[in-house]
Amino acid sequence: MNAYNITVFCFYFNMTYVFYTETAMKDPRIDRAVGMCKKLVSSFSHSWRRKRELAQAQKELKLPEHGLKTECPTRWGSRQAMIARVLEQQRAISQVLSSDRKSRHLIPTWQDTDVLEAINKALQPLIEFTDALSSEKYVSISFVKPVLHLFSSSILNVSNDAADLTNTIKTKILTYLEEKYKDPVTQELLDMACALDPRFKLRYVSEDSIASIQDRILFEMAAFTSKENGPAEPSGGTEDAPSTSKKKKTLGSFFKVSGATTPRPTPHQEQQAAATELRSYLQCANLDSEEDPLDWWREHQRLYPKLSKLAKKYLSIPATSSPSERVFSTGGDVVTCLRSSLKPENVDRLVFLAKNL
Repeated sequence: MNAYNITVFCFYFNMTYVFYTETAMKDPRIDRAVGMCKKLVSSFSHSWRRKRELAQAQKELKLPEHGLKTECPTRWGSRQAMIARVLEQQRAISQVLSSDRKSRHLIPTWQDTDVLEAINKALQPLIEFTDALSSEKYVSISFVKPVLHLFSSSILNVSNDAADLTNTIKTKILTYLEEKYKDPVTQELLDMACALDPRFKLRYVSEDSIASIQDRILFEMAAFTSKENGPAEPSGGTEDAPSTSKKKKTLGSFFKVSGATTPRPTPHQEQQAAATELRSYLQCANLDSEEDPLDWWREHQRLYPKLSKLAKKYLSIPATSSPSERVFSTGGDVVTCLRSSLKPENVDRLVFLAKNL
């Protein structure tokens, strides 16, 4: 898996929210309700008097004293956050706007409220998962396959108790995810990361792909071995120069075999050792889903020397491009109009320090 394919994969997951707002949300009812939300939030954000009245209404109605949120096109989940906050403060908003004739038209109708609740129910669970997968403090790539399985099996299932609009949004999102992640290269990356995570192993790999994933793991283990061994040394290697000082032989020296006569394992023997290592790893008990797989590999790297190196290669991949975009944002904070003469190497150092201190 090259860097380009990994970048495309990360981009796919983050672009899911763009799909929410541009494809799954293409509905006249949604357009009207979301447009009403934006106007409502804008009317409060530009009026200190309404903000004060909203705070008073929250105290009277014993609602959380939260400010309203607005949608930001470049921030994933901001639409759902705006809708959830409007629904939370609906009674306080109605109390403030009903006292002003010019703004009474901004009070959400019951039809708008039903649409907003349908959107919120469909998107809220997905936002929680996406926020978790966008973290950079723990392994995230191996969680993508289990999360997609959870979406298709339960979270995005059509429910008879849910509104028709909620089921429609869920169906469109699930169709989009299945279309985006059906690429064989992306599927192979997800399967490899999941197989090398001791919490999941082959649990979420399809039965048709198990054999090919095991072959891929063995192939990459063999590639690691050949890279470590390097080219074979010539048989007529130079012998160590005799030591000038005469050393007294120990009893163990009579049983010591010189390195030159130690036979190197044959390719067949190396393949058998790799297969045994993989089989032993797959047969051991799975790690708890809340444990850190990197700690587990650190403790078991002597038992699985080749697999541990392969795990470092795959489990270090972030599930989304959020970590890299946070670095871009940090770079924008470092390079400003007043610091436009910074040299590139100094920018690199400052960004590195800002992210690692």
